[in-house]
Amino acid sequence: MFIPAHFEITDKDEIFSFIKANAFGQLISHVDHQLFSSHIPFLVSDNNSSLICHVAKQNPQWKNIEDQEILITFQGPHDYISPSWYKSPGVPTWNYQSVHVYGKPKLITDLEQIKRIIEELTGIYESSNKNPWVPEYKISLLNVIVGIEIQITNIQCKYKLSQNRSAIDQQQVIKELKIKGSTTLAQAMKDRL
Repeated sequence: MFIPAHFEITDKDEIFSFIKANAFGQLISHVDHQLFSSHIPFLVSDNNSSLICHVAKQNPQWKNIEDQEILITFQGPHDYISPSWYKSPGVPTWNYQSVHVYGKPKLITDLEQIKRIIEELTGIYESSNKNPWVPEYKISLLNVIVGIEIQITNIQCKYKLSQNRSAIDQQQVIKELKIKGSTTLAQAMKDRL
């Protein structure tokens, strides 16, 4: 990913917090000599050294994934930025937050490990429900998925939030984003000021 210095984020704690908050990512690898992407939720290992996910066995992506270095992308809030919002001259652009993670995958086929992956994901995403669903596991259901643990080899993080603009322009962009309802991106920009 192309990252000009003023948009680069290197703080590992911030990067992993971002990944956890935006954990629905894209697993990108090669299948039959073509790029292939699966949109799936990821877990971060306790020591931040790997990402963990699972795919259906019907998904061909897992079959030769261990032989590759793969890419996982995560995206946060994003929106169009009009040059009409600036006090000084500018051009149309897009503000966004993204993380790219490169790594070496290893398949997880042990049913107890797969069960733990499902339990952890379920625990995260069911916790906000008034009546959380509690998984009941049948071996036949666990046998139709494959876990994948990706050992992280490189991380790139870019927050393009108008940091290259004056403080006046940044404040104006925040104001306009709030008006158009893009409040999460406006808050991300405000947090960087």
